[in-house]
Amino acid sequence: MKYILKVISLFVFVIVLSACNQSKGAGTNEAGDQKKTVIEYWHVNAETQGGKTVEELVNDFNAQSKTTKVVAKYNPDMYKGLMQNLQAEAAAGKSPAVVQVGWSFLDYFSNNFSYVSPQKVIEQYFSEDKTFLQDHFLDNVLSLAKNSDGDQVGIPYSLSNPVLYINKDLLKKAGLDENGPKTWEEVKEFSKKIKEKTGKYGFYLQEPADNWATQALLESNEAKMIQDGKASFASKEGIEAYQLWADMIVKDKSALHLPWDQGIQSFIDGNVAMAYTTIAQRSNIQTNAKFNVAAIKSPMWNGKKVSLPAGGAMLAITAQKPDQQKAAWEFMKYLYSVESMAKWTEGTGYVPPRKDVAEAENGLKNFLKENEMMNAAVEQMDGIVPWTSFPGDAGLQAEQMLLDIRDEILGGKISVEKGLTSAQEKINQLLK
Repeated sequence: MKYILKVISLFVFVIVLSACNQSKGAGTNEAGDQKKTVIEYWHVNAETQGGKTVEELVNDFNAQSKTTKVVAKYNPDMYKGLMQNLQAEAAAGKSPAVVQVGWSFLDYFSNNFSYVSPQKVIEQYFSEDKTFLQDHFLDNVLSLAKNSDGDQVGIPYSLSNPVLYINKDLLKKAGLDENGPKTWEEVKEFSKKIKEKTGKYGFYLQEPADNWATQALLESNEAKMIQDGKASFASKEGIEAYQLWADMIVKDKSALHLPWDQGIQSFIDGNVAMAYTTIAQRSNIQTNAKFNVAAIKSPMWNGKKVSLPAGGAMLAITAQKPDQQKAAWEFMKYLYSVESMAKWTEGTGYVPPRKDVAEAENGLKNFLKENEMMNAAVEQMDGIVPWTSFPGDAGLQAEQMLLDIRDEILGGKISVEKGLTSAQEKINQLLK
C-alpha cells in the first residue's frame, strides 16, 4: 500500500512539475526569466497582398525580441472591415495594440477610438528615439497621418497609388498598341475593341470595400469627392467620369463588375486585358501572370493632370496600458527599420514611406533595378493627393452609401446622374 501511495505521489508531482514548466515557458523570453508582453497587431493584408510578408516580419520580430510577442490578426473586407471589428472590440472594453488604418478612415478613427500618438509613447518611454520620426520621414509624408485637427495620429506605413496593369499579348492580339492607353477615353476605346476582337473583357477597375480607385477616376477629371466639408462628387465632372466606367460595364459589356479578388484573378487568368488597381498588387500579379505583363502610369483625362489618392495605411497605437504601449513601439520601430521596410516593399509593391530605404544597400537599391513594374508608381508620386476621409461619426455610413450606389449603377439599376446625386444628398444630410 505504501508503495502504491509513493507511486501515486510521484505521478502527481511529475504532472504538477510539468504544468509549472509549461506555464513558465509560455510568454517568457529565451532566458525564461521574464514574461513577454503579448500584443495584437491588426492588419488587412490578405495572402495575395502582403499577408505572407506580415507573417514573415512578425515571426522574425518575435524570434529576436526578448520582451514582446506579437500576434497578428487579419481583418477581411479591408479597412472598413477592420474599423467595424475595432468598433466591436471597443464596445467589449478591449483593443489591440497596433492597427493599420486606411487613409480614408483617418478622421473617423481619430474621432471614434482611443489611441496614443507614437511620438508621445516615444517621448515617455524611449528618449533615445526622440527624433526618430523627424530623422527618417519627410514632412509631407508624415502629414498624411495627421487628422483634420493637425494631430499626428499614426505613422505612414503603406504608400501606394493606382496603376494600369496590361496584358500586352491581348492588346497585341486585338491590334492595339501593346504599350497600353494613355487616357481614360482611350481605355474605353481599347476595352471595346478587345471584347470585339478577342472575346475577352477589356477592363477591370478594382472594387474593394472602399472608393479609392473611384476617387482617382473622378478627381483626375477635376471633380472633388468632398469640398468645404460637403460631399461634391456629383458634379458635372464627377458624373462624366463615372459615366465612362458605367458605360463600359452596362452598355458596351466590355468591362467587368466583380469583387476585387475575383477581378484581379480574372486579369491573372488572362480573361481581362487591363486592370486598374494598386501597385501593392504588383507582387501577386508579377508572380502569377503567365503572359507578357506590364504596369503603366494611371490614365489621364484629355488635357488634365492626374489626381491620385494615396493608398495604403498608417500604423496607429491603440494600446491602453504602459507595457502594451512600450511593446507597440518596439514592434513598430522594427517594422520601420530599413531592412523591414525593404521586405515590406518587396513583398507587396507598396512605396516605402521612410526616405532612406530606396538608396540603401541593405534596402531597395538592387530590387528597384530588377523590378521595372514599380517604376510607374514611383514616377507618378507627384500626382498624389490625400484619400478622402468623410469627417465625423458619419464616415463609415458615407463610405457604405457610395459602395451601395456603386453596385446599383454598375448593375444597371439606376442612372449615374440620379445615383450620384442621391448619394451626395444623403451623405450631406449625415454630415450636417
